[in-house]
Amino acid sequence: MNACGTQLIETERLMLRPFTYEDAGSMMNNWAGDDYVQKMYGEPSYKTLEAVKKLLDKYIGSYDKKYYFRWAVIEKSSGECIGQAAYFLVDISGRFGEIEYCIGTAFQGKGYATEATKALIDYGFNKIGFHKVQICVRPSNAPSKKVIEKCGFTYEGTLRDYFYIDGKYEGRMYFSILEEEYGKN
Repeated sequence: MNACGTQLIETERLMLRPFTYEDAGSMMNNWAGDDYVQKMYGEPSYKTLEAVKKLLDKYIGSYDKKYYFRWAVIEKSSGECIGQAAYFLVDISGRFGEIEYCIGTAFQGKGYATEATKALIDYGFNKIGFHKVQICVRPSNAPSKKVIEKCGFTYEGTLRDYFYIDGKYEGRMYFSILEEEYGKN
């Protein structure tokens, strides 16, 4: 595996790049301060620039780690930070990584999550050298399940009653792509 870190990735409509402190305002306005987006992502919402900057301290402070991969998702046409994408779990000995992402409500339904996820899959196999790229979703998150399907992941199984949200349990569905399957989708 290559300890290549978070490098610039360009797609047709997006730039995926390391976060900077200049992203704080658009992060808060477009996704980090949105209760719905952050709830679906499994994180608290950030209501002040100070809170967003503390989150950025964590992100930016981790870029010197060899196997840290987290990108600001920038819409090229507006220059706005519309979300984030990451390999939040990296297993060096098993050669796999797990993707997570979130996209702001105003930018959902436009294919941005699919475009960013496909770019991360490619980066994972062709730059990092993963054997397996995986992703998970709650069964109630229909939009993310569509993204996963469009990206060609294979369903592996569900961990039952994994999350406890709003007074009820929900499973965690796992999907993956193996290196020998990549490109066949």
